[in-house]
Amino acid sequence: MDTQTAKYIINYFPNLLTDLERMAIRHTNSIYKLEDLTSENANLIKVYREKGWLTSDQNVLDLLEDGYQQFELNTANRILYQNPDKVFFNNCPKCSQLSRTPYARQCHFCGHNWHDLSVAQFKIYSSFQITGRGFFMLGQIVKGEIKVGQFIDLTMSGLNKKPKIVAIEFALKRQDGKVWEDIGLGTNELTEEDKEYLKSIGSFGSPFDIITER
Repeated sequence: MDTQTAKYIINYFPNLLTDLERMAIRHTNSIYKLEDLTSENANLIKVYREKGWLTSDQNVLDLLEDGYQQFELNTANRILYQNPDKVFFNNCPKCSQLSRTPYARQCHFCGHNWHDLSVAQFKIYSSFQITGRGFFMLGQIVKGEIKVGQFIDLTMSGLNKKPKIVAIEFALKRQDGKVWEDIGLGTNELTEEDKEYLKSIGSFGSPFDIITER
């Protein structure tokens, strides 16, 4: 694995990091911020330690003993070994090079553009299972038109899944005297683990692409 791929995995699938790995990243970032400081800044260093931005935990320091670049490679390899189905490599359809982000639609190597695969965007507010009927992601259409048979690209959530939309339903919502309709996208292609993960996320800040093929 090269360093670019390792950074891609760590940056865009942070939910797959362990607590110790997250602490190692915070610790390293804090050291970079403090590297130009002198002993006169001892109070600031103390604050960083109190807030948990710096650590003396030997388990964390052991992860960094061979340098941060090796830590990234080790961490990315662990994630890929333990969670191969949750890491999505957004490779260019033309030259197969890895894109900068999981949701890029233009290659920074050859310039190929595949924005046409995305026909709409959907913002998820919540997810739930209807007994005997299926799993629904509730939210609003941000752009375009969504139809049964299309796919919702969930890679930004940390799931390497593009489940088919098998049902579209409307849910009447009321809050603070206001009434509106949310849209529910139903799918039957997610595992129980996937469903629990999406339910735990709840509302997701960025909209998901709706695509015509996967």
